[in-house]
Amino acid sequence: MVLWWIGNAILLAVILPVVIYLLNRVLAALERIRAASDAILAGGVALIGQLGAVPDGLAVTDTTIEAVKVGAVRYAGSVAKLLG
Repeated sequence: MVLWWIGNAILLAVILPVVIYLLNRVLAALERIRAASDAILAGGVALIGQLGAVPDGLAVTDTTIEAVKVGAVRYAGSVAKLLG
């Protein structure tokens, strides 16, 4: 019975503080991760507001590509006639 009391004393004096210390470190890391994920979420929400004009920009890009494509085909046809 005395050995049980000695074991309990060692548990309370040595093991329990180590477990509490390690748990504190894990919880501190968890708080840093939570803060970083909140910052990422806030940045993502702010980015969504900036993406409203993207479809209009893509439509302009599509029309520009079509215009360039027509000119490139005409140019390539002229070069083919000169070289061929």
